[in-house]
Amino acid sequence: MKGSEILTYIDHTLLQPTASWAQIQELCEQAIVYKTASVCVPPCYIKRIQETYGETINICTVIGFPLGYDTTETKVAAAKQAVKDGAAEIDMVINISDVKNGSYDKVTDEIVAMRKAIGKKLLKVIVEACYLNEDEKIMLCQAVTNGGADYIKTSTGFGTSGATHSDVRLFAEHIGPKVKIKAAGGIRNLTDIKQYLAEGCSRIGASAAVNLLKDRLSDEI
Repeated sequence: MKGSEILTYIDHTLLQPTASWAQIQELCEQAIVYKTASVCVPPCYIKRIQETYGETINICTVIGFPLGYDTTETKVAAAKQAVKDGAAEIDMVINISDVKNGSYDKVTDEIVAMRKAIGKKLLKVIVEACYLNEDEKIMLCQAVTNGGADYIKTSTGFGTSGATHSDVRLFAEHIGPKVKIKAAGGIRNLTDIKQYLAEGCSRIGASAAVNLLKDRLSDEI
C-alpha cells in the first residue's frame, strides 16, 4: 500500500485543549493536501472550519469527550449542534459508568438516540477500552452493533492507554458485519498503522500520520 493510500484511512486529529486556530488551520490544510479521511477537531472549531474550507474538507468531531459521563440529552444536543455547524462525522464517548453498572441497555439506548439525532452522518462509538475487561468489551461490541453505529472506536487518547492490537482483533471477532473499527490513541509509527489496517481497521485516528507519510506518498509502505 502506498503512503498516499494509507492517508485516506487517517482521521487527522488535534484534540488538545490548548489547540489554537493557527494549529487547526495547519491541520486542515494538511488534510486537504494529503487527502486524509477527515480532520477530527474540538466542537468549538467546526463552524469556523466549515466557513473557511467549505466542502474541501470532511469534519469529524467528538461528543461527550473525553470522559463520556454527560447525560444522553446533553450528548444529543451537542451532536445536533455539531451537525448543524458542519460536522459530517461524530465520535461519541459512551458512559463508562453504565458499563461498570452492567447497564448495557442504557449504552445501547444512548447510541440509538445519537443515531437518530445525527441521521445519516457517520457515528463512531468510543468505548475507551483501557478501562474495560474482556467481557465488557464483548458486551459493548453487541451494544454498538445493536445501537446502529457505523464504527466502534478503541480510545479517546486521553485515557490510561490507547489502541491495542489485541483489542482490535477482539472487536473484529465480535462486532456485527456492518460495524467498522477505528483505532486511536498512541498510534505514532508506520508499523502500527500498517498492522491496524491489516487487522481490519477502516479508520486510524492519529496526529502523527501526515508527518510520517508526507514524504513517502509514492512509496510502498
